[in-house]
Amino acid sequence: MRIALVHYHLRQGGVTSVLLNQARALVKAGVEPLIIAGETPAADTGFPFALVPELAYNRPGTELQAEEVRAGAVLLAEGILRAMEARWGAAADIVHMHNPLIQKNSLLIPALKLLAGRGLRLFLQNHDLAEDFRPDVYTGDVEYPENCHYGVINSRDYECLRRAGLEAAGLHLIPNEVSSLRAAPGLERTRYLYPVRAIRRKNIGEALLLSLFIPKGTSVAFTLPPSEKDAASYRRWVAVASELGLPVEFELGLQHSLSGLLGGAVSALSTSVKEGFGFSFLEPWTAGRPLFGRRIEYVCADFERAGVRFDGLYSSLEAPLEYLCGAGADPARVLNQKMENALRRIYQSFGLEAPGEAMRTLAEDISRRETIDFGRLDEELQEAFIRVCCAEARVRRRVAGLNPLLETLGDRQDDTELIEANRRVIAEQYGGERITGVLLNIYQSVMERQMVQRISKPALLELYLDPLRLSLVGISDG
Repeated sequence: MRIALVHYHLRQGGVTSVLLNQARALVKAGVEPLIIAGETPAADTGFPFALVPELAYNRPGTELQAEEVRAGAVLLAEGILRAMEARWGAAADIVHMHNPLIQKNSLLIPALKLLAGRGLRLFLQNHDLAEDFRPDVYTGDVEYPENCHYGVINSRDYECLRRAGLEAAGLHLIPNEVSSLRAAPGLERTRYLYPVRAIRRKNIGEALLLSLFIPKGTSVAFTLPPSEKDAASYRRWVAVASELGLPVEFELGLQHSLSGLLGGAVSALSTSVKEGFGFSFLEPWTAGRPLFGRRIEYVCADFERAGVRFDGLYSSLEAPLEYLCGAGADPARVLNQKMENALRRIYQSFGLEAPGEAMRTLAEDISRRETIDFGRLDEELQEAFIRVCCAEARVRRRVAGLNPLLETLGDRQDDTELIEANRRVIAEQYGGERITGVLLNIYQSVMERQMVQRISKPALLELYLDPLRLSLVGISDG
């Protein structure tokens, strides 16, 4: 079997790691992979590679006219075909494209339609969907490819795409492979380690808030800075942590190995409000470290069905509304206005008018509240709340009372039985052998079954744009 693994680039990151794991698994299974990307990788991957420059991200600030898109799509489709023919003398049995439905390359979807029209079998694996409050990467009125097989990495996306028109036979749930990490032995464990790039949706402010409740002598530690897109908000959080003297460390991954950082970790930490697969909920256990932080229901539910257990996660971090704003301001009104403005911008960026019902639902929800989940706030309100908590012990006591896990942080001890049980489940359910089997079974389905199906984009948008799920740090406004 000949498989073309296609992505915009091979820069360091989650999708690249998944693609390279798949290439490794295919070689081991006796399948011939060819990696096709729009940029030359920084280092040799060890796998057959073809460069198709037309596959790279759109150049910033450029908007192609319709005729340019049509012509460019032809060039892109022909480039992918030439790459496969140069490798095998024929097209791939399956073209496995990663993240095709997000608007990173205006030529891609039209090119995929051209390839499908020439009889190529497509498997389109989605790690992110623009409809999930990401209008900046929405493809507008460009319809998604029809009559091909789709893949997703969590059950929520699976159910949404099923309800938006895809059939079970042509939609596949494909979890990511989880590789085991190692914690260096013999180190003093003093950090709550957040091993991520500190991008906005990782909810950096909440990690700073938690630093007010961790045991004395410990710290919250981030491993890597974000990309330039989120650099301004990140720099602000670094400044706030410094000004308030919070026990928070940044960019430790630039000077220390992950193994060493895990070795010195009391626990891994996650405050993210949005994930695709959710590596951060599984990887710490493989290194013998527990996890503390925010639960993402649709992610954790998948893992729990597989047998993983979580004992240190909270579903919300309740913050009293009265401490969100300065004296004289109505916090409910301020919050509702911010939420409404964000929702209107999001709908507008999707080319829609915000429905009155969504606005009423949002306003009614806020008006009934005395507290709000901290993870739904924007950075401005989060910072104001952190400053009050930092200054007033009585506020910290009240927050701890509202959020029982905060009261017991200093008492938590490693549950070695749970850690070992989770490590075993993760190896069995998300290890290379099982995930390779899932992938090969999907390929067999793609080879054997021609689908007639399409995605209703309006239906998909309606399924994701729930105003009660709106998190101001978890959205991009377009």
